[in-house]
Amino acid sequence: MSAAAFDTSGDPVLDRRLDWARAFLAEGDFAAAAELLAETVEAAPAFAAAWFLLGEAREGQGEAESAREAYGRALALDPADRLGAGLRRARLGGEADGVMSAAYVRTLFDQYADRFDTALREKLAYRGPELLLEAVRAACATQGRDVRFGAALDLGCGTGLAGVLFAPLVERLDGVDLSPAMLEKARALGLYAALEAGEMGAALGAMPAGGLDLVLAADALCYVGDLAPIFHAARAALAPGGLFAFTLETHEGEGVLLRETLRYAHGEDYVRALAAEARLTVVLLERASTRSEKGAPVPGLVGVLAAG
Repeated sequence: MSAAAFDTSGDPVLDRRLDWARAFLAEGDFAAAAELLAETVEAAPAFAAAWFLLGEAREGQGEAESAREAYGRALALDPADRLGAGLRRARLGGEADGVMSAAYVRTLFDQYADRFDTALREKLAYRGPELLLEAVRAACATQGRDVRFGAALDLGCGTGLAGVLFAPLVERLDGVDLSPAMLEKARALGLYAALEAGEMGAALGAMPAGGLDLVLAADALCYVGDLAPIFHAARAALAPGGLFAFTLETHEGEGVLLRETLRYAHGEDYVRALAAEARLTVVLLERASTRSEKGAPVPGLVGVLAAG
C-alpha cells in the first residue's frame, strides 16, 4: 500500500518533502528518506502518511523498534488504518491476527481495480478460479453428484474472475467485496444477481440458515487471519450437502503466518482443525499454487468442504 493516496498535509512545502522522501525510498536511500521524514514529522506531527513512510525508512535501515514506533504513530493518527500500519508493525513482531483492517483492504483494491486482472494474469500467472473449478468438479465426482448448484455466494468476488467460471453452474450467483471499485468491474459482467460492498463474514452471517448451496472464496481468505468465524458462518449458511470451496496461501508451520507480502498464510493442520470444529467435512484439501511471486510459485491450498 502506498502512502500516496493520503499524502496531502495542506502545506505545499511538506508535501514536496514527502515526494522527495518517496523518491529516496524508491532508490533504496533509506538514510536520506529517514532524515527528511524525521524533519517532516517534527514540523507536522499529525501527518500520518509521513509517519508511515518514516516507518518504511527505519525498517529499510534495519531499525525495527524505531519503525514500529513510527507505524504506531501513523496508526494512532488514522485508526481506520487505510495505510496498513498495523500490518507493518505486526510483521516486525507481535500479534498478527486481526491487524488487517477493512479500510486497508478496501483502499488497496480500490486503487488496484483498473489494473487488477492484467496484473494477476500477466504478472503473477494467477489461476485461482481455474483451480477452484477443478476442485469443485473433483469433489462433486467424489460425491457422485452433478456440478450444478442453486444459490451461490462469491466471497471477495473482486472483479468477478471466479464468477465468470461459476455463473453457468448456478441458478443464482451473488457476490460480496470490500472494494466498491472492484464491484463496479464485477457488475459490468452482468453475471451476478446482487453485489454487496461489505465484509465477507458479515455477508455470510446475514444469509438465511441453509440458504446457500455453494460458497466460493478464490484467493480471498489470505486477507483474513482468524478463519474460524468465516468457517462457522459458512456452515450455518449452507444447505445440507452444500459446498464451501476456497483457495489459501499456506506454509509449513502451524497456525497462521503473516507473510512479507502482508497476506496471511494458513497451515494445513489449522485448516483441517477449523473444518472439524465447524462441522464441515473435508471432501478435498490439496496443495496447489494460485500465483507466482518473483518467478516462484506461492505455496497454497485448494479445499472443498461439505456441510452435513
